[in-house]
Amino acid sequence: PWDGSLFGRVCRYVAWMERPARFENSRFLGDKRLQVVYDLDDVADEAVIAELANGPHALAFGPDTLAEARNRGYRLRST
Repeated sequence: PWDGSLFGRVCRYVAWMERPARFENSRFLGDKRLQVVYDLDDVADEAVIAELANGPHALAFGPDTLAEARNRGYRLRST
């Protein structure tokens, strides 16, 4: 929504994805099968994330950082 604020200007250019309920406080979501991590703030195909989050192969990281995901052997993948 455009309200003249910085948030309003950013919202015009960023597609927001509602995060899956189990991972609502996570930014990075790992796929145990492929050892890849998805950045939930930069998702093109929400169906891939929804399928992963509803199955048994999803993993959240603590701390929720890309560095921690890489430390565990995951590599960044975008959809």
